[in-house]
Amino acid sequence: MNKKTFYFYFPGGDGAQANAENIPESQEKSRCQSCTSTFLKIIWGFLIILSVSSSWVGTTQIVKITYKNFYCPFFMTWFSTNWNIMFFPVYYSGHLATAQEKQSLLQKIRECSRIFGEDGLTLKLFLKRTAPFSILWTLTNYLYLLALKKLTATDVSALFCCNKAFMFLLSWIVLKDKFMGVRIVATIMAITGIVMMAYADGFHGDSIIGVALAVGSASASALYKVLFKMFLGTANFGEAAHFFSTLGFFNLIFISCTPIILYFTKVEHWSSFSALPWGYLCGVAGLWLAFNILVNVGVVLTYPILISIGTVLSVPGNAVIDLLKHEVIFSVVRLGATIIICIGFLLLLLPEEWDEITLRFINSLKEKKTEEHAEDVADAGVHLRSRSRANGTVSIPLS
Repeated sequence: MNKKTFYFYFPGGDGAQANAENIPESQEKSRCQSCTSTFLKIIWGFLIILSVSSSWVGTTQIVKITYKNFYCPFFMTWFSTNWNIMFFPVYYSGHLATAQEKQSLLQKIRECSRIFGEDGLTLKLFLKRTAPFSILWTLTNYLYLLALKKLTATDVSALFCCNKAFMFLLSWIVLKDKFMGVRIVATIMAITGIVMMAYADGFHGDSIIGVALAVGSASASALYKVLFKMFLGTANFGEAAHFFSTLGFFNLIFISCTPIILYFTKVEHWSSFSALPWGYLCGVAGLWLAFNILVNVGVVLTYPILISIGTVLSVPGNAVIDLLKHEVIFSVVRLGATIIICIGFLLLLLPEEWDEITLRFINSLKEKKTEEHAEDVADAGVHLRSRSRANGTVSIPLS
């Protein structure tokens, strides 16, 4: 029974006594529930971190392997984006398996289509809202795949982490988000890392082109996220699943002409469909889909900051594979640029009120030390008086 129920059944003094006795028990239960919830979120967080970083590392490394015999980055981008269609079916399957009050497929589609407006998804909104996001999505992934041909997986994944800095700048300028000095410092660090990465090979050759492609991919990703926040706002997991599936349908209907044109113009040509590395292509598409699902599921199951940490952990993950399998030798400049970019990325994860939290923490430590010092002085005084009495001496204050 809750607090009000006790007062109804036990009016007067008895009710007050019963309620007072129940307060510690209810507080203990709520505290245990809170601790259990936090513990589960942390466990889910570690699992999500490992899954997010592993899926992103796997995607990047499989692309590098595929390039040895098959180099068609736009076809790979188009093929992988088509798999987004499966996002909503995966979400709805989870809904049927876990929800107590199950909804029909049409009911769920209508509910989740509210991300496009109160009237749901119309043909006009389908073209107006989906087209720019589909173009930015394709551009982000296509530039990322192009950069992987010029640079190592470690360099590309590190440069892509700069999208967080670009997103802050765009949000500050376009969305009028709160100005934070630490994020400006992080942005400067990201730009410094980009310049160092380009300088590593002397501003010439494939290196500068690869850096430009990776930075272009990060910029398109940042613009995608800022426009999503501006026009569509925040979305729950169901709405995000609906939106991703809509992107997949748009890609299948309207973007399919591009790989056909590239095939017949022999820009991206292959001998026959049977010669395509379907295993690698499906592996890239599947891991890409898994990464996007994990990012959106993780926000529900754990703390959003852990998702970002999982993304930045793909950098050391790719570095280990590049070092052990591909025997890549990292120069001091590239290693320094990667570390600077990753530190800048982590600084961007600080909350807006991080300075107030830090000051409160420092003040609490100071107060704790003051209390401990006062207790030590008091204990020393008691010990001194007890020794004086034991020795038969009396302390006389001087005037």
